[in-house]
Amino acid sequence: MQSRIVGTTMPVLEVLLQPGETVISEAGELSWMSQTIAMTTHTQLAGGGGFFGAIKRLAGGGTLFMTEYTAQGYPGEVAFATKVPGHILPVEVVPGQDLFIHRHGFLCATSQITLGVGFQQSLGAGIFGGDGFLLQKVSGHGTAWLELGGEVVVKDLQPGETLRVHPGHVGAFQSSVSFNITRIQGIRNMFFGGDGIFLAALTGPGRVWLQTLPLANLAHSLEPYLSHDDNSRGLRGVGTAAVIGGIASSIFDNKS
Repeated sequence: MQSRIVGTTMPVLEVLLQPGETVISEAGELSWMSQTIAMTTHTQLAGGGGFFGAIKRLAGGGTLFMTEYTAQGYPGEVAFATKVPGHILPVEVVPGQDLFIHRHGFLCATSQITLGVGFQQSLGAGIFGGDGFLLQKVSGHGTAWLELGGEVVVKDLQPGETLRVHPGHVGAFQSSVSFNITRIQGIRNMFFGGDGIFLAALTGPGRVWLQTLPLANLAHSLEPYLSHDDNSRGLRGVGTAAVIGGIASSIFDNKS
């Protein structure tokens, strides 16, 4: 199996498969493939835990179905493109050294890689689109390709060293890194600081990959330039109220 990443701003991963070789992705990730590639979409993958493995993927923000792409008879190529400007990051996964990635970070992997829920926490209604904060866990043995938004910044944390990060900028980290969601201290900091009310605390040892362009930040920046009718304006008002309600709920829950 050979692979190459083409492009810089909106890169695409091209994987050349020899006969019998397989690469997997979540449903709907395909960009293009040659005619020698056969697609098989189902819930059960090698080492994936069958239906219960699929439920774990779904709980982690992934899809219920996964797709296998296998070269049959002759070599073939399959390609996966990024959804937003950013980078494609290849990482090697070995048993006992899992990776945790942001909920939209899994692009594709070799066939012995499994995907499940790594971390989820409700941060109040309306926060992170009402879905709380989710991380996926990549485990198994092989290569996984991750999609990170914007530029990628790598931090190697020493034992006991802690890095506090806005949750959306957490791209991926090794399982040896301790991860917790913490609340920003001070009412004025939370409401007027402009940085949200939660931070992720990552404590070493281990490697952390940060992304400079979270998908939520990109959507927020584009929103003022999108046309809206009166109904959508009303929905935006409801969404804003939900966010404020979620913030208030989180504060009072933590105080009680």
